[in-house]
Amino acid sequence: MSFQPDLDAYIARIGYVGPHTPTLAVLNAIACAHIQSIPFENLDVLLGRPILLEPAAIFQKLIYDHRGGYCFEQNGLLMELLSALGFKVAPMSARVRWQRPRDYIPPRTHAFLRVEVDGASWLVDVGFGGLSPTAAIRLDDSGYPQTTPHELRRIIRDQGRLLHQVLLAEQWCDLYEFTLEEMPLIDREVANWYTSSHPQSLFRNQLIVSRAAPEGVRLTIQNDEFSIRGRDGRSDARKLTSPKELLEVLATHFGLHFPSGTLFLS
Repeated sequence: MSFQPDLDAYIARIGYVGPHTPTLAVLNAIACAHIQSIPFENLDVLLGRPILLEPAAIFQKLIYDHRGGYCFEQNGLLMELLSALGFKVAPMSARVRWQRPRDYIPPRTHAFLRVEVDGASWLVDVGFGGLSPTAAIRLDDSGYPQTTPHELRRIIRDQGRLLHQVLLAEQWCDLYEFTLEEMPLIDREVANWYTSSHPQSLFRNQLIVSRAAPEGVRLTIQNDEFSIRGRDGRSDARKLTSPKELLEVLATHFGLHFPSGTLFLS
């Protein structure tokens, strides 16, 4: 029997209030609400727990257990909701280029969504950590800047590949490259294994938690540093001096609750 997503539970989890029709306005509202409500996090990887991509497992973790997750979980969850609402949606593969030179070839370990609305194609991604776009981005490689509730975005073409970029401190920065090749579940399973299990995977070696907030604000924990960045790009950061303080910030700012004494980093 196929999995039937509990749409009411999902919508309650993200606090979305509005119509359930497959329009661009609904797509943008749901994406923004999702990113502000369900944090990006890799805590289970650091705790040695498996990352399961079956829809029922993702719903249990992110909706019923009030946890977060990374791209395969986040965008897998959103894909279920959008499909149920009547959107035409497909998972796409990408290579992460954030803070990497163009001559480096990273693995295809990122998944985002391609959504069709009124004859146009849109990039939707609630699983790119502290830089997840809080609105759909038109899949147009003309390079024109596109507004979101947070940063400006654009898509450019370079040597046969498409690049999703973000404007930070007046500089366009690469986030990831893609070719619009779909990423079926088996490919996501392989990439998820690498991301969660390979000794050199970023998520095996760093603690990363983030979510967006209203008024262009973003909240991020990276290892032992907690930062709040405003729309103007200015960041207020502080060191977390103990595991107890980390657990308090996770609970207060991200709604993530763990037993006292939980340790994520050795």
